[in-house]
Amino acid sequence: MSAPRTPRKLFDRLSLPERTFVADALRTETVGGVLLLTAAIAALAWANIPALHGSYESVSHFHFGPEALGLHLSVAHWAADGLLAVFFFVAGIELKRELVAGDLKDPKAAALPVVAALCGMAAPALVYTLTNLAQGGSLAGWAVPTATDIAFALAVLAVIGTSLPSALRAFLLTLAVVDDLFAILIIAVFFTDSLNFAALGGAAVGLAVFWLLLRKGVRGWYVYVPLALVIWGLMYNSGVHATIAGVAMGLMLRCHRRDGEEHSPGEHIEHLVRPLSAGLAVPLFALFSAGVSVSGGALADVFTRPETLGVVLGLVVGKTLGIFGGTWLTARFTRASLSDELAWADVFAVATLAGIGFTVSLLIGELAFEGDAALTDEVKAAVLTGSLIAACLAMVLLRIRNTKYRRLTEAEERDEDLSGIPDIYEEDDPAYHLRMAAIYDRKAAEHRRIAQEKTAERHGLAEVPGGAGEEDDGPA
Repeated sequence: MSAPRTPRKLFDRLSLPERTFVADALRTETVGGVLLLTAAIAALAWANIPALHGSYESVSHFHFGPEALGLHLSVAHWAADGLLAVFFFVAGIELKRELVAGDLKDPKAAALPVVAALCGMAAPALVYTLTNLAQGGSLAGWAVPTATDIAFALAVLAVIGTSLPSALRAFLLTLAVVDDLFAILIIAVFFTDSLNFAALGGAAVGLAVFWLLLRKGVRGWYVYVPLALVIWGLMYNSGVHATIAGVAMGLMLRCHRRDGEEHSPGEHIEHLVRPLSAGLAVPLFALFSAGVSVSGGALADVFTRPETLGVVLGLVVGKTLGIFGGTWLTARFTRASLSDELAWADVFAVATLAGIGFTVSLLIGELAFEGDAALTDEVKAAVLTGSLIAACLAMVLLRIRNTKYRRLTEAEERDEDLSGIPDIYEEDDPAYHLRMAAIYDRKAAEHRRIAQEKTAERHGLAEVPGGAGEEDDGPA
């Protein structure tokens, strides 16, 4: 008889290579998230301090670039279309790595983040649409609350100091990667008004050359960086959002390792470019996109105007229910069970954290209401408000379970045999148990030596009073 099949566990322990990769990626994103948070606060201060407001507008709207090439853009425009292309380039590499070497390689493992991401985008769009249909608002912003900002979410985790288990962090990272992919598709399909087919054809030819050079093994940044700039410029002029060029080039990189390779080219380039994306590109975008005027009246309007209320409810309610519901449905229909170390409350807290939509939400907000500067600023304020509410809710929910998370993290990181590999990953290795036996033997020998010394000291002290009594036996 065949052995009964063990039911699959959701959010079970990661493999050691995947855990190492996730830890490195999250470390960079966390630092970038703190910089992103700092940039957003700086933008709000710069735009709302009366003495500085004028300079913020002047810098944001300052134009530069070759006009003959159609690239005479404002600073804010360069940040949104140029710097974010770097962000989406990294997102493309992440997605490719997940598809060929990560969790998305296994269809069963991929089902959870894909279903959760899809539900986590459909539910906010539905909440926004229903809110605006009920109150007669514009449906143009339905896509604004659909995106999760992983860097901002990780910054929140860093601030509140939660020791979220690596499986939940990996789920959040993978979810955000899939989320970014669908956000790119939304931008490409729904926010492309007109096409310049000549420029689009040139971009396609450039991408083909880029792909051929990679396949031929051509190396050198001086080849790829100029080519990437040409592709980006043609994509921008084609009418398709220029960030699509970034993700397309990221997806072309090889992310599986060949014999003798410590890292694939995609992993190597991601390691080089990710700090540039997280530490410079995204914070600068935030600096020139998050600077909206905030006042008591403006904040009140966020909860009264249907477009802005739809964004807030989409992020706070739609994201949470969508991701949590998608995860529960995956468990229900695949007959998978939750990891023994976690509870559904943990999944709900992470789903709430995913309601932090910042970078891509701000970008889609600019595209959705292009031409209406007042409404664009109000939608940006709604994104900031909804993200702040989601962050506060996540803080409360995660802090409640933080003691449990800390114990799980300590167990994941314990390395008593000092092998450089956490003990939890060596439990099936006989050599590990022999090392631990030797360690415990040395400890036992040390404790026996100490016990003998203490016993000798105790006996020596006990003989002193008796000896004194024998020498002084007579009457006083």
